[in-house]
Amino acid sequence: MSQDLTTQWLTEIQSLKQQMVAIGRDRDAAWESAEKWRKLYNTEAEQRRTDTQLSQQAIASLKAELQKVQGLDTQALPDATAVTAIQQEIEQLQSVEELKTKLVTAIKERDRLLQALKTEQDNHAQTRDNLTTALGDAIDGWTRERVALEHDTQQAL
Repeated sequence: MSQDLTTQWLTEIQSLKQQMVAIGRDRDAAWESAEKWRKLYNTEAEQRRTDTQLSQQAIASLKAELQKVQGLDTQALPDATAVTAIQQEIEQLQSVEELKTKLVTAIKERDRLLQALKTEQDNHAQTRDNLTTALGDAIDGWTRERVALEHDTQQAL
């Protein structure tokens, strides 16, 4: 009877040890999963902060360009000589037809410059998107490589 009781206790102890090992593995797996999600969250948060900063810079730049296009930039004609040159050019016009021709030329040039600005803005936006995507892909690849290295290191232990 004593031997049966000892065997029963030893079996119970062995069972508890196995349960502890299984619980330890589950805990380690949960910790690794939480760490993985924490890293992904931090990467995403950093990407969002970078995107926000780039967007704020782009908005400031576009506002400055818009002011220049609308003629609100006081630095566009910083000296009186530029204004005087424009006034002299206007005074040289002899007829309404010359004025109309000059106006049409100026409007065409403005439209060409606006189109060039729009093209440049579109190209800038595309480049920003491409760089953001490339950066995200690089971070994802680096994260996968790091996780694989950590996994290999833990298996070696």
